[in-house]
Amino acid sequence: MKETLRYLAGLAGPSGYGSNSTAEQVTQDCSLFPSKLTAIITGATSGIGAETARVLAKRGVRVVVAARDLRKAAELKYGILKETPAAEIILLEIDLSSLASVKRFSSDFFSLELPLNILINNAGIYSQNLEFSEDKIEMTFATNYLGHYLLTNLLLENMIETAERTGIEGRIINVSSVIHYWVKKGIFSFHELLHPKKYNGLCAYAQSKLANILHAKEIARQLKVNFQHLFFFFFVRR
Repeated sequence: MKETLRYLAGLAGPSGYGSNSTAEQVTQDCSLFPSKLTAIITGATSGIGAETARVLAKRGVRVVVAARDLRKAAELKYGILKETPAAEIILLEIDLSSLASVKRFSSDFFSLELPLNILINNAGIYSQNLEFSEDKIEMTFATNYLGHYLLTNLLLENMIETAERTGIEGRIINVSSVIHYWVKKGIFSFHELLHPKKYNGLCAYAQSKLANILHAKEIARQLKVNFQHLFFFFFVRR
């Protein structure tokens, strides 16, 4: 409850920023980014993802827009280039609810032979009704968590190699939500969500966002043990 109130009030957290902070403010001291950082952003065609892409490009970061809708991605690129003509924006298709699509995206990215410094797992959906992905997985969980889990695993070796070669720590960011607090201990379960009459879209969303946080905590632990000083993995909340 306290975290939710702090979020709604826009109060600054340990980082010095709060929910009212803009991307421009957060990156105002980052104009001296090492050259040339590469960032992948999922869900970058609207909302937080689009603003993140715009500002990172403005700060000189090469941005790979991972998008389900390439038409919207092209519109985003056009808008960014109008503001920052020298920006480097690469568009690649991905449907995070499809494991096959995530694998294709990774192959397409590898074919570019680019380094990878930053991975921002931002894309997310909310479904009011029970839906299943092509892999027969509940859609919210498949998109918000499982697709990002696979994407992170597939790209991790590339990020490790980039960090080792350049000496620049990698960054993996999971965008979560304060709604994850709705999931109480002992009821983190997906079984009941698979029945149409019992499905609750908010509950499914909350559980997927808690899964994002648990993923961040666990892989951060593993990276700290195995690749100390190479990575910083964290999550931000909507």
